[in-house]
Amino acid sequence: MLYEHLSESCLTARIGEGGLSAEGLRHALLATGPALDRLRAQQRDGSLPLLQLPARGDDLPPCRDLAADFRARFSHVLVLGTGGSSLGGQTIAALVQRGAGPPRDGPLLVFLDTVDPQEIEALTAGLDLARTGMVAISKSGGTAETLAQLLVLLPRFEAALGRAALARHVAAITEPADNPLRRLAGRYGLTCLDHDPGVGGRYSALSNVGLLPALIAGLDAAALRRGAAQVLTSTLEAARPAEALPALGAAIAIGLLNERRVTQSVLMPYVARLDSFGLWYRQLWAESLGKDGTGTTPIRALGPVDQHSQLQLYLAGPRDKLFTLIQLDTAGTGPTVDPGSSPDLAEDPALAYLGGRHLGDLLDAMARATAETLAKHGHPVRVLRLAKLDEEVLGALFMHFMLETIIAAELLGVNPFDQPAVEEGKVLARRYLSESRP
Repeated sequence: MLYEHLSESCLTARIGEGGLSAEGLRHALLATGPALDRLRAQQRDGSLPLLQLPARGDDLPPCRDLAADFRARFSHVLVLGTGGSSLGGQTIAALVQRGAGPPRDGPLLVFLDTVDPQEIEALTAGLDLARTGMVAISKSGGTAETLAQLLVLLPRFEAALGRAALARHVAAITEPADNPLRRLAGRYGLTCLDHDPGVGGRYSALSNVGLLPALIAGLDAAALRRGAAQVLTSTLEAARPAEALPALGAAIAIGLLNERRVTQSVLMPYVARLDSFGLWYRQLWAESLGKDGTGTTPIRALGPVDQHSQLQLYLAGPRDKLFTLIQLDTAGTGPTVDPGSSPDLAEDPALAYLGGRHLGDLLDAMARATAETLAKHGHPVRVLRLAKLDEEVLGALFMHFMLETIIAAELLGVNPFDQPAVEEGKVLARRYLSESRP
């Protein structure tokens, strides 16, 4: 496996009464059986397209062609979208786009997932539009935020470059159906890739929605799918639910909800490149499970930053949280605090513990300390341990949490693929816009 799933500190035997009992875990794991059987059947008959994505390759050549063109001609690529149309791509691009300034090789991807006017102006100010590409992503083709962004920016591109240039600078991804985004693409002659109608936005990171940004960033899209395929195969071929790691994770989360009223799920990577992954997970878990008065609330945290902002509450506040820490093997990596570089290290005993240590040693120690302290205080905590973080491992993490979410939905008796409450808000927002028209 591309990661370890260490869950012993979620159980009563390890942490006491705050953990899940052996009987509670046994019962929850037994209940995952029908969900695993359904997933196996859906993979065989193709009725859940998400499960076909890891083995697909037919959709990659158009993405590769467009990405190669954008990489050759542009210094910046704007990605318009919101929610699932943006968060997967953001998470993938973060593998290589981090730190100050643009990447050394290829364009900087700028994800516009807001309609805050000041943010849009700030993010687009000073761009050389002749060296800027743009991709608009909306599964339905009718997402108000994405359409508004596109309708604001298209005239700017046209004014600067001429109408004929738009087809060389702008592309779209949307369902192969008549919708506003596809009509706009047709009107301007834009490249328009098909969003699979059977893959929901929050499950689309392994589709062209996530893989086109990945390719523009210079990443290996096929490797993302290979990692996902490994997790999918190991889950569906597991002899027992306890050996299917996403099923085990779902059983722990819902078992703790039922037995201990653990109503919040904290995802806390100790990997800066997975900061956006926390946002992706938050939408996936919340929008898939929060229905019919049930579900648990996902909380995004980042270590070690949030040791200084949230850990006090986590340790001494309500015992209503399950913690998932993602740890990368960083010991012995990164710059070293050289004892000879500063007299302060030799003169101040309080600094001695840092002398000769790598930054990766400090990160590793803080991650291990947080996991152990949470468990010591009786809080359920599991650790996903990574030896490395690359496209294959990230693909594995995507698939793990998507399967874990789908199985958890089965345990809760809700549909993981709809979002009726969100749709109600969209309808109301459009009504407000219509009523306020000058």
